[in-house]
Amino acid sequence: MLRIRKILNPNLESNLLQVAKVKDIIKKQFPDLSDKKIEAVEQQMVDPVNYKYQTTLFVALDISENVIGFAILLYMSDLKFCFLDYIASSPTKSSSGVGSALYDRIREEALALKAFGVFFECLPDDPALCRNTEFISQNQKRLAFYEKFGARPIANTLYETNVYPTDDCPPYLVFDGLGINQTIPRNLAKKIIKAILTRKYADYCPTEYIDKVINSIKDNPVILRNPIYSKSTKKTTITPTHNHKILLVINDKHNIHHIKEKGYVESPVRISSIKKELDKTGLFEPIQVKHYPDKLILDVHDKGYFTYFKKVCENLPKGKSVYPYVFPLRNVAKAPKELSVRAGYYCFDTFTPLNQNAFLAARNGVDCALTAADKILEGKNIAYVLTRPPGHHVEKAMFGGFSYFNNCAIVANYLSKVGNVAILDIDFHHGNGQQQIFYERNDVLTISIHGHPSFAYPYFSGFSDEKGINKGLEYNHNFPLPENASYDTYKKSLKKALSLIKNFKPSFLVIALGLDTAKGDPTGTWSFTFENFNNTGKIIGELKLPTIIIQEGGYKNQSLGINAKAFFTGFHSKFNY
Repeated sequence: MLRIRKILNPNLESNLLQVAKVKDIIKKQFPDLSDKKIEAVEQQMVDPVNYKYQTTLFVALDISENVIGFAILLYMSDLKFCFLDYIASSPTKSSSGVGSALYDRIREEALALKAFGVFFECLPDDPALCRNTEFISQNQKRLAFYEKFGARPIANTLYETNVYPTDDCPPYLVFDGLGINQTIPRNLAKKIIKAILTRKYADYCPTEYIDKVINSIKDNPVILRNPIYSKSTKKTTITPTHNHKILLVINDKHNIHHIKEKGYVESPVRISSIKKELDKTGLFEPIQVKHYPDKLILDVHDKGYFTYFKKVCENLPKGKSVYPYVFPLRNVAKAPKELSVRAGYYCFDTFTPLNQNAFLAARNGVDCALTAADKILEGKNIAYVLTRPPGHHVEKAMFGGFSYFNNCAIVANYLSKVGNVAILDIDFHHGNGQQQIFYERNDVLTISIHGHPSFAYPYFSGFSDEKGINKGLEYNHNFPLPENASYDTYKKSLKKALSLIKNFKPSFLVIALGLDTAKGDPTGTWSFTFENFNNTGKIIGELKLPTIIIQEGGYKNQSLGINAKAFFTGFHSKFNY
């Protein structure tokens, strides 16, 4: 099994070992490269302004998370093209399929960036250009590999001439138009080649050489060498991939948790109501859910709570629910031995029941959320976790608000090992769970826009003066709004929240999507419309961050799907595919 992961920040602790392994592969596969050049890879990634290009590292991982290959892609945004700097597999591992997987991922990234194409250098297959003919056979294989993707050397220029008389095997400049652009206008070719030579090779190529190469470009459009190794290029065109769609992760075990008591609004029909409308959009691509270890939950939730929740659900008779009804004073309390009584020790309301299937449904929801997180780490743009029961009210060791595990917090904690995370909670009710879990941390920004706790659940948190403590001070922000807040009032708070997120500069965004702000929702007091949800999606989509959207509240089943569709249509439109 092969997984490709996108690394944006090389200095995070979780990335250090993988970056070190990449440098080790570079040393072995490119032995003539200086240590200074190898060490510059990290500096390129963190200083795009100085280098005049954005550098992204992709690592190929095996089932044991070992780095078995990598690729480094440069993006020059002013000219909108990509340059493949390196692509290689580990010499100690079987390279079968690694190169193809990495190159496919590079092409997908370039397409997502709306690049004109991917350029890269490849050593020549012409014996006249290489004094050392031992390299010719390997060069032929490499060019044949890229030709299958439609990538071919640029012809009739002096690019493949030696910079100095002692040089050998000057490289071709190869162009992959991603199945979209088959020719390059002369003026654009001159600008791109000049950018490559001056930004990438300024310390090696003198001005006279650069001018000679640029002046040798006469054809308009620039000519590509005819195919030599393959009669067809089946893989030339890139089929729209996950990056162009919203990955949809559905909790297929949600419906086993069905509380049929009158007035219990958190019901299975919520999921089908939403999915029915989303299926009409063509924007979503369902994916399979993977299972993850309990440790990732225990990194966020108290072990005593986790063990209790699992055990009490296993021991309850089928069809029986236990509701908390006795709540201790925390500073002197001991957990009762009787499981049914102990519910109040870990809960903060009287209407969130425990039953045989609550644990199973909530546990699978965690797997859904982490599946989405891994896809985002692989470089996908948007993933939607359509799950119930919800989770944003669950604190480290307390459940409530129909919630049992905090999916948003678990995902944010998981992603925080790779980059900073912002959680934006737009449920009608305060996201007290995320607030309490991350209240002393500065690597996860928590923001909640909600009904004021003077009238809205959970009543005891969500005030504007709750800003975090210690390292977490100013990394928690609440926007409590009036009972009859208009959408214009809400929008002002939303824009302030997005300004905080932009200043934080997170690598990832987690959205707790509550649709209970809708008109007529039985748990809310606002009256947001289809148009309002669409507008909210557009406003948040402007951030253009890798985003996981996790379903939370929303209980008016007649409008749930329509409002979800409106939000996602607006959000997706801002990614400009």
